[in-house]
Amino acid sequence: MSAGTPFRLAILISGRGSNMSAIARACLAGTIAARVAVVISDRADAAGLAGAAALGIETATVLQPGGAAAFEHSLAGALEAHRPDMIALAGFMRILSGRFVDHYLGRMLNIHPSLLPAYRGLHTHARVLAAGDTEHGASVHFVTGELDAGPVVLQSKVAVQPGDTEATLSARVQATEHIIYPRVLGWCAQGRLAWHEGAAWLDGRRLDAPIVEDFRAAGHY
Repeated sequence: MSAGTPFRLAILISGRGSNMSAIARACLAGTIAARVAVVISDRADAAGLAGAAALGIETATVLQPGGAAAFEHSLAGALEAHRPDMIALAGFMRILSGRFVDHYLGRMLNIHPSLLPAYRGLHTHARVLAAGDTEHGASVHFVTGELDAGPVVLQSKVAVQPGDTEATLSARVQATEHIIYPRVLGWCAQGRLAWHEGAAWLDGRRLDAPIVEDFRAAGHY
């Protein structure tokens, strides 16, 4: 990224793109010193594509008619056409190969709905409720070849409330996602957050543990 060139984000989605919208709106408002260059989906019917277009963002769809390798080749082409400084996975439900991830290592972030390293993978809210946990949250982390195992930068923490269902807990966690994901991307755009020696570094210091923002004191969290 040269001087005077805006920090460029590419956002990958598979569904309605609520985190994508939060990030894009933060960019448009100037909260993040960046612009979303493209929103790419692996599903032509993803509702988030229309949402991105309504915000004036270029969109693309990459499907998988020829297998995983062909899909990743097409995805890389779509990304490189926009030269992103950072790639944000925002509800992107496809597992990317180690080879693909390694190509973008240090330039790809994801948000996962759990307090990693707990509850990697799917159905995190149901698993938290089944376990009887008293707290839950979301984690923004660098993407590495191991699923949901990259260095975590920032986590939100919410209370699991009596009577919570999967839907109510999911909604409360997602509300915090819309706060912490733009914040981390803002750090990237400011040059405060970087990938170095296989770890996340913030303001020149290695993050040996994630930063945790505790939302439990706020009544609606």
